[in-house]
Amino acid sequence: MADEQLQDRTEQATPKRREDARKKGDVPRSRELTMTGVMLAGASALLFLAAPLGSSIVGGFERSFSIERAAMFDPSYLPRAFGAAAVEAMLGLAPLAIVLLLAVFGSATLIGGWSFSMKAAAFKGSRMDPIKGLKRIFSANSLNELVKSMAKFFIVGLIAVLWLWWSVDELLMLGRQPVKEAVLAALQLCGVSLLVISCGLILIAMADVPFQLWSYQKKLKMTRTEIRDEFKETEGRPEVKGRIRQMQQQAAQRRMMEDVPTADVVITNPTHFAVALKYDPNGSGAPRVVAKGKDLIAARIREIATDNRVPLFSAPPLARSLYRSTKLGQEIPGALYSAVAQVLAYIFQIRDAALPAHKWPERPDPVVDESQF
Repeated sequence: MADEQLQDRTEQATPKRREDARKKGDVPRSRELTMTGVMLAGASALLFLAAPLGSSIVGGFERSFSIERAAMFDPSYLPRAFGAAAVEAMLGLAPLAIVLLLAVFGSATLIGGWSFSMKAAAFKGSRMDPIKGLKRIFSANSLNELVKSMAKFFIVGLIAVLWLWWSVDELLMLGRQPVKEAVLAALQLCGVSLLVISCGLILIAMADVPFQLWSYQKKLKMTRTEIRDEFKETEGRPEVKGRIRQMQQQAAQRRMMEDVPTADVVITNPTHFAVALKYDPNGSGAPRVVAKGKDLIAARIREIATDNRVPLFSAPPLARSLYRSTKLGQEIPGALYSAVAQVLAYIFQIRDAALPAHKWPERPDPVVDESQF
């Protein structure tokens, strides 16, 4: 038993295991991919919104530094001016904030999809365990995070230094331009700089996403014992068994209804029971039951038979006896040979000779001892 508990997790996670993990909020995530998406979206939005944002900033500066003499002696002026400036700043930055917010949610769902679970945010005492905390610090995941952080520092730092060196002339030109043009140029330069730096993050995200997917799949792997226990638990649930039986019955009914058009005759009660029989004159066996049912199923069998011109023959005792004594696909019992033969002979005589209704032979009345069934 101990050996089974210590065996390696070599089996891929089952669909139930994956679904349970998702319900707990445990899905693959890449912070590097999210950061890259936010940076790219923010840089693009800043470039697109540079003109209106620059005009809003310049207008705010002009209104903030233009104070009438009478307002300087009003104690309530400063709070009102500050409030108006804050509202204007928030309205000006609102489009950029919305884009960043959408980028956060959109980038986070690129791998793993959307998942919201209160279980992930619930308090867990194990998170306060210092021993487990030390294990997390010195784990493979922490080493991966350290390597990524160092890579980000060097890559982003190198790209930033090279880009600033390349753009030094544009930066110096900002001090020589009028305020409005300088603000607009500064915003555009910030957008381009963020876009260039984000390209370095793309390389890190491309390496981190496969690692996170691999790590997630490895974490969900199961032992053979866990798979057996899960199978027993799932198959043992009454609702699962009931659902399986229901699906099997539905599949059997579909196949049964597909066989009704091939029947030679449908013997009815005439309303409560219906049994479809098929006989192969060239074979050595007795007629077989290809479909049977009562109430609603019987009504459906009669409907399909009528649509496909399969004869209906009303014989209540015979229909009840066939329904009770024979399963689908089985030959009729010997005790019913004579009664069924009378019905089939009557049906074949009418069908093969193509007789008009007024020349049909006398309709048989098969006698059946229902007490035998």
